[in-house]
Amino acid sequence: MNKKVVTRFAPSPTGLLHGGNYRTAVFAYLFAKKEGGEFIVRIEDTDKERSKKEYEDNIVETLEWLGLTEDRRFRQSEHVARHTKELERLIKNGAAYVSKEEAVTEGQRSEVIRFKNPNVEVTFKDVIRGEITMNTTDLGDFVIARSLQEPVFHLAVVVDDADEGVTHVIRGEDHISNTPRQILIQRALGYSTPLYAHLPLVLGSDRTKLSKRRGARALTEYRNEGYLPSALINYLAFLGWHPEGEKEIYSIEELVEAFTLERIQKSAGIFDEVKLSWFNHEHMKLLSDDVFLAVLQMHMKGKGVIPSYLTKVLPLLRERAATFAQAVSFMESGEFSFLDDSVTHTRELLLQNGKLDASFTSAHLQAVRGLLAELSNEAFTSEKIKNAVFPYATEAGRGAVLWPLRTALSGKEKSPDPFSIASILGKEKTLRRIEEAAKIL
Repeated sequence: MNKKVVTRFAPSPTGLLHGGNYRTAVFAYLFAKKEGGEFIVRIEDTDKERSKKEYEDNIVETLEWLGLTEDRRFRQSEHVARHTKELERLIKNGAAYVSKEEAVTEGQRSEVIRFKNPNVEVTFKDVIRGEITMNTTDLGDFVIARSLQEPVFHLAVVVDDADEGVTHVIRGEDHISNTPRQILIQRALGYSTPLYAHLPLVLGSDRTKLSKRRGARALTEYRNEGYLPSALINYLAFLGWHPEGEKEIYSIEELVEAFTLERIQKSAGIFDEVKLSWFNHEHMKLLSDDVFLAVLQMHMKGKGVIPSYLTKVLPLLRERAATFAQAVSFMESGEFSFLDDSVTHTRELLLQNGKLDASFTSAHLQAVRGLLAELSNEAFTSEKIKNAVFPYATEAGRGAVLWPLRTALSGKEKSPDPFSIASILGKEKTLRRIEEAAKIL
């Protein structure tokens, strides 16, 4: 095909779109950009009763957040005059006719426009599934408009795709059954047939099909929960597609470079939020300290005073938080308040509410203090602290050694591991806090 590649994402604003819908947008965008073509967004809002402005706004907002910038955007309802003109042409050339039909529930006769089915086999090429042949006889003369001013899906899609120069129709496999009808309309109007790529379904974690009425969740919710758009794009791209090799973490530029329709799988993808969180954590690790801190502060806005020790705790947040909302929750919980100048030690916490013996625990703390005192300030890193303490803890009992060490350093029941805490506090503060805890015992 020598034409410039043009793909489209054509959502209906009749409900919140789910991850499977946006996966289609990602694939259409990546393919268009890989081929140096155009990516179109077409809001298919001809269902006047169910289409809502709030859903359309959410679609546009989500695509902008994800960075899937369209080259052109259309609203299908603005094309009704063009649809009407093509309907009249079909009626004039005998490919369609007006049919008076009686509504069963109302007992009234109304006019619809039906396409005169030639009852032939239709064969089309699907980039993912190969050649598909379907007999159209069972379709009968199907409805293409409720009136000259009210085209239904099949006609409106065909006319819009042709007018917008769409060369590749990338959509879900549930549209395979619609394709023969649309090809018949294309032929009757003298349009060329685009190449099709029908994507496998995206299922929920319960292995059932996602839909607008079941399992749909606005992707802007993920934004509010501290997910990165780069992570969402990366994750959605891997739902039913995988490049060569084992690499999984890709920027959108790398995805464009690697993407091919031929590597899309035929089997369904599973939308797994645990895996999505893993992708997000990996993308968070790629941020510079300055960017990480800026995004974190944006999510902390209105959630209290930003601690002065925030920059010190960044290594721990990078390690533990899978989303920025989770990072904020760590800050709010006080888990990192051990970075304040002092902590409060209690005998009960150090002894794990009576589970540990006071004299043994005091001896363990003094032993660990001696081991750490031998390390230089330069060698006071998490890894070297662990290497110095772990053999002793393993021999004496890890719970008996590491619990009091961690609580001595943090003063908290919940906190990061003692090696990370010690490396952040530094040698002087670490030794002082261990000594203070041992004295209490």
